[in-house]
Amino acid sequence: MRIFAIGRNYVEHIKELNNEKPDEPVIFTKPDTAIIRNNAPFYYPDFSKDIHHEVELVLRISKEGKNIEENFAHKYYDSIGVGIDFTARDLQQKAKEKGLPWDIAKGFNGSAPVSDKFLPVSEFADLKNINFSLKINGELKQQGNTSLMLFGFDYIISYLSKFFTLRTGDLIYTGTPKGVGPVKIGDTLSAYIENEKLLEFEVK
Repeated sequence: MRIFAIGRNYVEHIKELNNEKPDEPVIFTKPDTAIIRNNAPFYYPDFSKDIHHEVELVLRISKEGKNIEENFAHKYYDSIGVGIDFTARDLQQKAKEKGLPWDIAKGFNGSAPVSDKFLPVSEFADLKNINFSLKINGELKQQGNTSLMLFGFDYIISYLSKFFTLRTGDLIYTGTPKGVGPVKIGDTLSAYIENEKLLEFEVK
């Protein structure tokens, strides 16, 4: 199982970080050691003082494929969950200033909490109109809708499959909306698709 992630996929998030709007999806990966399941706590690492939350919808690949045409891409994922792409913003900024990769800022242990429950694609009336959100200690921090994505699910699947063979069980984090910000020890993060809470855990 591999974790692929899409950066800069929501315009307002691009603006809040003063990034450049991409012409193609910005791809990065996380190792499987980044995954946190079962609502287990996230332990704040000692190598960063600025860990940011980024709530994202997560696609689960349901069959192997490569060089997938966009109009067939819907056949390669069967369910949608929600996850947090934790980012060590201080380490990322240092890497960006030097033109270096972001791997340690994005892929450190525990940087990818994900819901145990994934909702079948068939439950959604319109995949281009899915609401999702993040609350911290009960306060709404991020709210997004898939209609605001620069690159939709099927395009992401097709684009990724040009470079990587997608395999059953792979996860794709599809980008975060505006509102990212720091977390601190003692926070409780709750992530939702529509009004259903699918993920909740504590920062320790």
